[in-house]
Amino acid sequence: MENVDKTIVDKASETVDKASEYAHKAVDKVTDVTHQAVDKLGEKGGQLKNIEERLMDQYADYTRKNPLRSVAIAVGVGFLLSRLFNDR
Repeated sequence: MENVDKTIVDKASETVDKASEYAHKAVDKVTDVTHQAVDKLGEKGGQLKNIEERLMDQYADYTRKNPLRSVAIAVGVGFLLSRLFNDR
């Protein structure tokens, strides 16, 4: 009977070890994928920041070259927004 108990314990121990190994591999894969996603998002964030800076520079240049038109656009947009939000 003692040998049977030892065999059962050994088999259970092997099964637990294999399950633990598979779980560690799964966690490692998830960690790798997560790190790749974070790296990619960081790259995209940098690209978006560069685009935003270029657009702001273009807007500032346009405003300097066309001050009256810029004010007229701002007034028009403000009027439309006020109509949109006050009608509700």
